[in-house]
Amino acid sequence: MRPGGLSTRSGGQRRIAYGADHPMTDCQIALAHPNDAPRLAAMSRRLVEAGLEPCWTAGRIERHVRHADSVVLVARAAGSIAGCAIMQFGDDAAHLNLLAVEPAWRRRGIGRRLLAWLEDTARVAGTFTIRLELRASNEAGRAFYAALGYREVGAVRGYYQGIEDALRMARDLAVSAAPAAR
Repeated sequence: MRPGGLSTRSGGQRRIAYGADHPMTDCQIALAHPNDAPRLAAMSRRLVEAGLEPCWTAGRIERHVRHADSVVLVARAAGSIAGCAIMQFGDDAAHLNLLAVEPAWRRRGIGRRLLAWLEDTARVAGTFTIRLELRASNEAGRAFYAALGYREVGAVRGYYQGIEDALRMARDLAVSAAPAAR
């Protein structure tokens, strides 16, 4: 089964409702389409790869959209893409390649829900280890992943084009449960 083959109540999409304290009332998480690739590449350049030579090009993202061992998700809200995530599945582990949420939509559970969708997909695919790297300077990202049960497993000097170090994190889905969504 393709990792993205996880079925949900609304044909591969999850609808997310938010409380009255948020101006957004509905967000839809779904598999990305190839024509989303240019917008996702632009999002990555602005939010993840700032200060680096872009490596998440539209072509690379489109290849992941079409690849059977990858899942590319988008969170659509108010007629635009509010967030995205890319995960690649291997035999023993999955690798979270990219997770980004537009600043205007942060702290509304979008990143948490994108990651939960991918974790559910990993479980269905029989993959229970998820690995990722993030910039060592990304304190907010480090706290986000730690709150979801990811643990630091190492660091790589100069990982980001020799400019910045990376922090490696991992989560074993078979033994750790994420804290409940707030």
